[in-house]
Amino acid sequence: MCTAGLLALTTATVTTACGPGPADSATVSGSGEGRTGVTAAMYPLQWLAERVGGPDAAVTGLTKPGVEPHDLELTPVQVAGLEKTGLVVYIKGVQPAVDDAVEQHAADRSFDAATAVKTLPSVSEEANTEGREGRNVPYDPHVWLDPSRMAAIATALGDRLAAADPAHAQAYKERAARTVADLTALDGEFTRGLGGCASNAIVTSHTAFGYLADRYKLRQIGISGLDPDAEPSPARLAEVAKVAKQEKVTTIFTEALVSPKVAEVLSTEIGARTAILDPIESRPANGDYLSAMRQNLTALQAALSCS
Repeated sequence: MCTAGLLALTTATVTTACGPGPADSATVSGSGEGRTGVTAAMYPLQWLAERVGGPDAAVTGLTKPGVEPHDLELTPVQVAGLEKTGLVVYIKGVQPAVDDAVEQHAADRSFDAATAVKTLPSVSEEANTEGREGRNVPYDPHVWLDPSRMAAIATALGDRLAAADPAHAQAYKERAARTVADLTALDGEFTRGLGGCASNAIVTSHTAFGYLADRYKLRQIGISGLDPDAEPSPARLAEVAKVAKQEKVTTIFTEALVSPKVAEVLSTEIGARTAILDPIESRPANGDYLSAMRQNLTALQAALSCS
């Protein structure tokens, strides 16, 4: 397809998959059978809370599987649940509705996971599109895509739960330590697996992978900016096509919850293929956070011709 065909695609919006909103019955927070109630805003944090909380925490999630978390609108039951839960785990800047509800109803019982790690700037030097994600914060909120940062968050979450529930403090800290060990092992797999690649350039649907790129010395070229709903400009599409050709990119990465149309046209333009690189914003259809990250590693190794 010619470049004109590529640019014509800018009239189409990069849409996210829309599904039914989270059911109220799945989001009521609080404690049960003496357990500490923990509300997790989105899947990666829910996975972490379940691992660290174990049998001592009643963990519920605000975002159903298959639902794009950035578009989440809270129901009255969910908001009421925030007023009763023992701890809300979220990342400020990902879900505006959650940010607002936490500020109004659970400011003194919340843990912003981004505060536990060193963050990266929210302004991408390569994708000049604007969107809602990160609108109220000066950093890129996708901290969970770096296993080493997730390990730091696990430790901090263990400390927060220990403080909230002293009777089970040691158990929280022990489970946090085991989670850190698993994440450290995952980090080692990525370091080794991406250590001998022919290329380091990855073209992604939106710039969700800044932390992964930062950790493993990759260069991320985002079609859109931090927000998956943001529409790339004609100039941006032309620039990505030019850079991808120069870098001899063989794969354009798209996502399960984002329309692949722009990525598919771009791949045709430069003679590349498309593949999924999961930002893990929703629960994987099979497996969990660790297995989804390992699938990402396999996809990256194939795209970058890693030895």
